[in-house]
Amino acid sequence: MKTYFLSALVLLCTTSLWSQIKNDKNREFNDLNDALKTPELIYRLNLSNQNLKLDGVDWSKFINLEYLSLKNDHLKEIPSGITKIKTLKSIDLSGNDFDVLPSDFANLEFLEEIKLNDETKMNLPKTLDVLAKLPMLKSLYLENDQLKTIPSEVLKMKSLENLFLGNNQIDKVPVLKKLDHLKYLDLKDNKIKTDLQDMKNLNFGIKVNF
Repeated sequence: MKTYFLSALVLLCTTSLWSQIKNDKNREFNDLNDALKTPELIYRLNLSNQNLKLDGVDWSKFINLEYLSLKNDHLKEIPSGITKIKTLKSIDLSGNDFDVLPSDFANLEFLEEIKLNDETKMNLPKTLDVLAKLPMLKSLYLENDQLKTIPSEVLKMKSLENLFLGNNQIDKVPVLKKLDHLKYLDLKDNKIKTDLQDMKNLNFGIKVNF
């Protein structure tokens, strides 16, 4: 009976611990100053729609950060220090005013998703050259970027599985055969003619959303 009680107690404590860890990972912080007080405990940091001064921030302290949003912060430059966040899996840089990403963005070796929506000043070919060096990048968002065509540099992104191109000015389905891992292509709200809707079933095994 004593052994059973101890086993049950250990199981209860273990379950409680894992539940706490899960809750901590899902908790989202919205204030940079507060997050910097205990950066090692932050998994999700949403700094969207803020007037931020990021000079001097030591991003390497965020040793567990998996999600970062700087959406609509109108940053003219993305801090290269962000590339020191080794655990980062998803980043939202939509609605900013930068030209190109830092060249050392390739240091984000575990990054799986990046959102670059609502970018009108971005040099997309140069940005894609940088992103092509990310070994784990699976999802790329380029929605509402006033794109008429897709630069050929996107074909360098060999690990890409999901490409979101909605709400642009594209009038032809891009040829993406070289992207061996691509599974999903989103082209909703573009200028593609209705008779091309049949491409849904003819796009080389890729699921296409018009």
